[in-house]
Amino acid sequence: PQSAPTGSNAEELAKKLANPVASLISVPFQFNLDTGLGPKNAERLTLNIQPVIPFSIGEDWNLVTRTIVPVIYQGSLADGIDSEFGLGDTIQSFFFSPKEPVGGWILAAGPVALWPTGTEPALRSEQVGFGPTGLALRQDEGWTYGVLANHIWSVTESDDHPDVNATFLQPFIGYTWPSATTITLNTESSYDWTGEQWTVPINLILSQLIKIGDQPVQLFVGGRAYAEAPGDGPEWGVRFGFTLLFPR
Repeated sequence: PQSAPTGSNAEELAKKLANPVASLISVPFQFNLDTGLGPKNAERLTLNIQPVIPFSIGEDWNLVTRTIVPVIYQGSLADGIDSEFGLGDTIQSFFFSPKEPVGGWILAAGPVALWPTGTEPALRSEQVGFGPTGLALRQDEGWTYGVLANHIWSVTESDDHPDVNATFLQPFIGYTWPSATTITLNTESSYDWTGEQWTVPINLILSQLIKIGDQPVQLFVGGRAYAEAPGDGPEWGVRFGFTLLFPR
């Protein structure tokens, strides 16, 4: 790997990565290791493959698709329960976003879909779901702050799993230096209205933009603590990975 790209182009690329609906094709590979699940304090490793693809629709609007495909290994939670490995359900968001900020804010909204791609009983909901999603953020000098949210209701039923009725809230704040180094603090909170349960991981992530040959890549690493989780849920975890960038 070469050293980080220098100059304003690298800083601008890093700032675009801090914006979930930037007009930039990117493919994050995000590894999450969570511990403390169930009576056996099991571990869960999740690889989220998250391509982000923008499309220009006219002079004033972009359509940005964000897809999250999870690959999950979950250890045995208790005696008599086997570990499982496979795909989880896919979440796909479609953001319609003005190309120019509105009153200094970058805004986006559209539908979100839940697709039943899970391959193992503990890793899936066996339901199709839909709902709204939205984003509002500002970028001021090196700062990026805002909130992303969605809500998904199931439109099909499962005999073995509870209905999906879940809210996701992700407030975030980050700072990017001219060296293309970014530090981000966020929560990825979800509320299960069926089970009446919050899950609130708090993440602190450090990222660095570099080049490998001619390919810009952002590396990231950080930790997470759960302020709230189900009784058999995780207690803490780590996140690491990389993002491939394809500037136009």
